Order: sequence, then structure tokens, then C-alpha cells
Amino acid sequence: MARNKAQNSFLKGVLICTLLLSFTVLIAGGYWIFKTKAPTPLRMVDSKGNVLTTQEQITGGQAVFQKYGLMDYATVLGHGSYLGPDYTAQSLKIMVDAMHDQHAQAEYGKTYSALSEDQRTLIFDKVKKEMKLNRYDKTTEVLTLTDGQALGLSKVRAYYEEVFTKGDGLGIQPNLIQDNQMPKDNRAYIAPGDMRKQIADFFFWTAWLSGTQRPGDTITYTNNWPYFEDAGNTMSYSAIVWSGVSVTLLIMFIGIILYIYNRYKLHMHEAYEPGNFPVLDLHKMPVTRSQVKTGKYFLVVVLLFLIQSALGGLLAHYYTEPNTFYGMDWIAKLIPFNIAKSYHLQLVILWVATAWLGMGIYVAPLVGGKEPKRQGLLVDILFWALVALTAGSTIGEWLGVKGYLGNLWFWLGHQGWEYLELGRFWQVLLVIGMAIWLYIVFRAIRSALRKETDKGGLTHLLFYSAIAVPFFYIFAFFFNPSTSFTYADYWRWWIIHLWVEGIFEVFAVVVIGFLMVRMKLVTRASTVRSLLFQLILLLGSGVIGIGHHYYYNGSSEIWISLGAVFSALEVIPLTLLILEAYDQYKVMRDGGTSFPYTSSFRFLISTAIWNLLGAGVLGFLVNLPAVSYFEHGTTLTTAHAHGSMMGVYGMFAIAVLLYTMRNIVEPDKWNDKLLRLSCWGLNIGLTGMIVITLLPVGFMQLKHSFDFGYWSARDFSFYQEGTVNLLLWLRIIPDTIFIVLGILPLVYAVVRSMFHLRKPNVADEEVFE
Repeated sequence: MARNKAQNSFLKGVLICTLLLSFTVLIAGGYWIFKTKAPTPLRMVDSKGNVLTTQEQITGGQAVFQKYGLMDYATVLGHGSYLGPDYTAQSLKIMVDAMHDQHAQAEYGKTYSALSEDQRTLIFDKVKKEMKLNRYDKTTEVLTLTDGQALGLSKVRAYYEEVFTKGDGLGIQPNLIQDNQMPKDNRAYIAPGDMRKQIADFFFWTAWLSGTQRPGDTITYTNNWPYFEDAGNTMSYSAIVWSGVSVTLLIMFIGIILYIYNRYKLHMHEAYEPGNFPVLDLHKMPVTRSQVKTGKYFLVVVLLFLIQSALGGLLAHYYTEPNTFYGMDWIAKLIPFNIAKSYHLQLVILWVATAWLGMGIYVAPLVGGKEPKRQGLLVDILFWALVALTAGSTIGEWLGVKGYLGNLWFWLGHQGWEYLELGRFWQVLLVIGMAIWLYIVFRAIRSALRKETDKGGLTHLLFYSAIAVPFFYIFAFFFNPSTSFTYADYWRWWIIHLWVEGIFEVFAVVVIGFLMVRMKLVTRASTVRSLLFQLILLLGSGVIGIGHHYYYNGSSEIWISLGAVFSALEVIPLTLLILEAYDQYKVMRDGGTSFPYTSSFRFLISTAIWNLLGAGVLGFLVNLPAVSYFEHGTTLTTAHAHGSMMGVYGMFAIAVLLYTMRNIVEPDKWNDKLLRLSCWGLNIGLTGMIVITLLPVGFMQLKHSFDFGYWSARDFSFYQEGTVNLLLWLRIIPDTIFIVLGILPLVYAVVRSMFHLRKPNVADEEVFE
């Protein structure tokens, strides 16, 4: 016992130090991003001093990009969605082509394509040097463009004037951006004047910073991304060396950590003897009023899951036919790609989060041993707040992108950031909802917290992880459309990577540990020790590992080393979770046919497997700087996103949903066979999406980027190539399996269960075991 306490105390100290060190590095790195971000000039002028554009116009263009939800159609600086082009790479090509023609006309009186090979070589080299020279004056905050760059700006404006007036035939509808959709003056975040011109100037600015060297350095503001030899953009030395270093350190640390893990037996130990499995009689399980009320949360979860997956099928179809759905053009007009993608991303976060919130509400009385007064009322209030949030934000985003909200677009419409689509008002409502949830949990476990003298004990760990859920979402309020795109992206990934991928995973592992102890399957002491060790690894690698999102978005070069090393180390805790999957399988096997949580454990095992494959293996592949340089924002990223988001967070959400529903539904009305079909359908369908379409298309796109430049790999013509197009069409097979054999049985099981909920058998304030 004394040895266990000493080990736990040591692990707690290591965890605290890990948190302090990791967040110190992350925050210091954020400050460095702020100090070294690419400048947004007060004015861009030509060689004669004529003003071409201003800071207000460029920043206004960023707001236009966000107002119309274009980050859910295409990308800027490699971040966003992948049907459309990368506007940075596309604008860079337009600018470089214009510079070639300008020099060709000035020196030879011909277009660049009409020159001899020797003449083209001379101009090619001259343009590369011209691109790299930084002509920004820090004192006056004026950027002077060469004659070629000034021509490039006019060509970029002309190109996007046509795209946003006539449409691009690939998801951008005609007259998407109209000035009469905003007031003439006093516009929210958008400058007065032509919005199409503003967005073009913003795209041009991102192209400039991606092709221009940092002051006193030999690399661009984006560390030479995107790959485009015509602009002189090739992979930097840091991307190569740190890819090798990260693999080397990964191998070394795997050995060290596996030794520690086995030497000190840092896994959960069984609390039962062989042949003496705990008896879990659901008929005698206490059920409170608030616990039964969680049923409606899970009904909403599966319905949102169904809608979200149907939208995913629609999005997959748009890659083959961007402007129609099997001849039904009205669908593409009503729900174009950017709106469908917004809903697809927002709904997955909402249904996963709702499942976890519902499970937290169910678990809280178990921890505290009683139901507080009026707990059920609070649960109802939270539920309807979430319904209002979902409905309001969904309608608001459609109205915002369609241009109906005027100056209210940011507050009630589409905020414009991928994964953070919901407007600011809906974000506030979400935080209020999470605060209500935290209060619900706290008032139920308050007595248990008082009884647990160890401030690092299991109940306290559960409470700390619950606090982190609303707390870390607050960083979504640290930026708005006027914030520098690079710096806003720094905070955006705090939400996507730290909140969704980090904090929720911390909450998940703690909850799994608590439930295993609650079911008397593992010992409490070993569980606390195991959780502390897992949290050290998860947070120690994951917090700084966020840096792999900063390689090429305009952040400084230091993130290549930090992101590469710590992203690689993220594989280790995910690998250890596969060992837990075996332990969960043993529990399921030892429990035999009488074990009531077989369906939930199947999804827990699925979660661990996808943690290794989707988040770990595929994440490691795309996060290596030498690979990321060419594939950044391609279908390989989509493969990783599906394997980690659905495979890990989605599967775990279903696992906790089934655990909770199993306890609040009449035991004799449960159908494990149907849920077994659902588990196999979801896993086979998800595997098919990745293996049949996303991975092979991703590798072909990677090679295309390497051979012809990144802009070419992101051009829609790539998706129209024979083999690629065939693979995109074949995705209909796994998509159908996923929905028909995976989701529909789950929906049916939950809907049917809602008619057979147990009656509460514990009164408010009644103490139970």
C-alpha cells in the first residue's frame, strides 16, 4: 500500500510538471508566432508608388472568405476542405505566370510560352529571385510590388471576379458574393467596396507570404510551402532532418516507455479471480430520475449521427459531380458543398459531445451515491438548450452563407473557420450549456469529492477532466475575422486538437477507468496509477504535438522540429491503448453470455484499434514534415481524419451511449445481436472508405503533387482522372455499408429502447450503492 502511494505521488508530480512544461512551450511558441507572423501591409504599392490595395482591403477579404464559408469548400495556406483549390497555391501560380509574361513582354516582346527554351530559362530564374526578395518596409509598413507582381495582383483579381460572378462549375454557384448583401458602410469586419476584389486581395496576400523569404532568412514565411518550383518553393532542410529525428526518437522512446510500463506494471489489474467474475444484475441496478432522462440525449445522438453520415455521402458524391446529386440539381443549389461540409463537421462534434455529456450526467449520481434535488430539471434545461443550439446554428449557417444576415453573419451565421462553423452567439450558448453540464456533474459528485482525501484520486481525476471540457473551449473566443489568419489558426487548433482530440480523450480514459472500477472489474489503486501514467503520455506528447498543424501555415520554422518530434511521440500512448483493448476483450470473454455490456465493450475495442490505426499510424504518416510538405491538405489527411474522428471519438461515443442505455432500459428488452451487426457494419464501412478510396487516392495525389506541384494536385482535374474518378465512385459501396448495416440498426435499437425505459427506483437525496 505504501509503495502504491509513493508511486502515485511520483506520477502526480510528473503529470503536473508535464502539464506546466508542455503548456509553457505551447504558449511561448504562440507568442513567437505572434511576433514573427507575416505582416499585413498598411499599403501595397507599385514601383511608381501608386496604392494598389490596403490592409483594410486584405483583412476585409479574409472576412469575406469566412462569411461565405469558403473554408468548408477550399483551403487557404493548406487548411480547410478539399473539393475546391488551395487558394494560396492557385493565386501563387497566377502571380508567377503573370510575372513570366511581364518579363517576356518587357524583354522580348512576346508571351512567355512563345520564347525559346534558353529565353524561358533566363526569365524563370529571374522570376524566382524576384519572388524571394522581401520588399516590405517594416518602418513605413508599405509593401512595394514589382511590375510583374503588380500584374499578378490584377490577374488574381480578374480570375476571382469571374469565379465569384459566374461560378466555377465545381461548387461555387454564380453570384455567390454580392455587395448588396451587406450595408454600404459600417460593415462587420468587411471593408467598404467590392467584396470580390477584397477576397482576391486576401488570396494574393497569402500567395505573397508563401513565396517571399522571411527577413534575414533563406525560407519563406510558410517554410517554402506550397511546393512550386516556378516560385522557387522547394522543401526546406528542416523538414527533411526533423522527419528523420522524429522517427529515431519515436523508436527510442517506445523502448523506454514499454520498459517502464511493464517494469512497474502500469496497467489496470483485474479485481476478480479466474472463474469468479462479478455478478452484474441489471434488475437490481439503481436508476435515478436524471439518469433515465439521458435517454433523450442518446436519441438525438443517433439521429444526428444518421444525418451527419448522410451528408458525408453527399459530400463524397460531390467529388464526382460537384453541381448535382444524380441529376437533382436543386439539391446542390439548396445544400452546396460548403454548407454540407459545415453541417457534416459541426454535427459530428455535436453528436459525439452530446453522447459524452449524457454519459457524464448518468455517471455523476453513481459517483456521488445519490441524486440531488431537481437534478432532472437541470438535465431537461440542458437538453433543450442543446436542441436550440443545434437548430439555431444550423439555420443561421445556411442564412449566413446565402447572404441573408447582413452584419449579423459572424454572430448568428457561419463564423468561417473549419470545425468552428457555428456563429459567435451559438458558441456562447454552447459554453453556457457546458457550464450547466459541469454544474450538474459537480452537484452530484460533491459528496464523493469531500470523502476522497486524495486530491489526485479517481473521483478528483474525473472532476478535473470534466472541468477541462468547458474550460478549453474558451480559447475559441480569442480570435475573430480581423485577427491575422496565421495567429487565428494558432488558437483554432487549440480547439480542434486540444479540446476535441486532447481534452475529450483525457475525459474518455478517466471515465473508462471509473466505469471499470464501478463494475468491480479492476482494482481502484491500479486504475489510478494507470490513468496517471496514460495522462502523462497523452498530454506530454499531445499538447506540443499540436505543432504539426503549424508547419506550413505561416508560422515560424521552430514548429517543424517541435511538431515533428511530439507528433511522432503521440503514437506511443495510442499504441498502449491497444493493450487495454486486449484487457477489455478478456473481461468480455470472462463475463461470458451473462455479461450485460458486450455491445459497449465491442465498441471500446474498436476505439482502441482505430486509436492505433486511424489516429496513430495514419496520423504519423501525414504528420512527418517531409510527407506533410507535399500532402498537406490532400486526401491522405481525409483518411487520417475519418480514421481518428469516427474511428476513435465516434466509436467511443457509441460505446458510452450503449453502456448508459443498457442501464436505463429494461434488461429484457435489449438486443445485442442487432448491435453486433451495427458494430461490424460501422467498422467494415469505415475501413472500406479508407482502404478503397481515401488512401489510394491520397497516395496518387501525393505523387501528383511531387511531380507537378501542389497547385496541380489540388486542381479539380485531378479528381477527373480515370482511376481516381473510379475510386471516388467506388466509395458508394463502403458508404452504403456504413449507413445501412452500421447506423440504421443502431438508430432502430435506440428508438425501440426509448419505449422501454426503466422507471426510476431511487428518490432524490436517497443514498444508494
